[in-house]
Amino acid sequence: MSLADFKLLRPRTLDEAISLLAPQAGEGARATRVIAGGTDLIPSMRQKLFEPEYVLDIRQIAELKGIRETEQGTEIGALTTLSCIERSSVLKQHYPVLVEAAKTVASPVIRNMATLGGNICLDTRCLWYNQSLTWRKSCGFCIKKDGDLCHVAAGGKKCWAAFSGDTPAALLCLEAEIELAGPQGTRRLPLNDFYTGEGDSYRRLQLNELLTRIILPKATADLSGTYRKLRIRGSIDYPLAGVAITLKCLNGHIESGRIALTAVNPAPVLVKKASEVLQGKRLDEELAELVGDLAAKTAKPLTTSALTPEYRREMIRVFTKRALLALAN
Repeated sequence: MSLADFKLLRPRTLDEAISLLAPQAGEGARATRVIAGGTDLIPSMRQKLFEPEYVLDIRQIAELKGIRETEQGTEIGALTTLSCIERSSVLKQHYPVLVEAAKTVASPVIRNMATLGGNICLDTRCLWYNQSLTWRKSCGFCIKKDGDLCHVAAGGKKCWAAFSGDTPAALLCLEAEIELAGPQGTRRLPLNDFYTGEGDSYRRLQLNELLTRIILPKATADLSGTYRKLRIRGSIDYPLAGVAITLKCLNGHIESGRIALTAVNPAPVLVKKASEVLQGKRLDEELAELVGDLAAKTAKPLTTSALTPEYRREMIRVFTKRALLALAN
């Protein structure tokens, strides 16, 4: 599967990148695409999911790299690689759930290339979408690309392609915010507000904007945290279900807790009722079972991946219960 012709743009500064992106934004499959690690974009271009006229290579923009502690918390440049996240002593000490999630992504070689910003902006996935052009054409295409029908929810008007990034679930538990830069300046919003819940138009990022920074607040530092991931192989694979959890405990009781899911909805999602149920309680088998049930009810997996929706939902329940009990111990 060869790549279609495109023009490569290589800015050296953020201002230059935005100045190049704005007039060349384009529309649809021909829209300008931003490449950082390229671990998701290049395979999609080979499958003819995107055929951009321009590809904006931002890998040389030094100001978008690195991990910095501030008075408000910790800032991570969008171009910081997942291997840097995995090795960071600062993040290991203060935000362990993010490190746990990052080190499960794909393989060490891919983590050396893949970036945190890219994992946040990862395209949604579906068995009916992530295929060759010939295969998709034979099936009449789908809502997400070139068609008007959904093979997953027959007759439905919503795209159910699943979001399959690992780190955003951890970042939701940490109440992370992101910074977006465009021709009109920068804007900052909670990561939870970045996702739409739609499989096709899955993120609130304008064609002329770039994700520049991820901000971890000091208020969520030093929480106990873990991440559990379901996949067929022990490495390389995207998650088919993922659970991130953070807890703050005092004298055996939970002061606060947050649980987020990935790969079972068109967006990473918080299990909203879990925080209320956990607060002030002493964690035991019964409570862990109850919260596991809440997580399973929040998960909405459909036939977008190799495993059945029923199994993926059940593993959300199992992972949540096991992770809670492990953190309590």
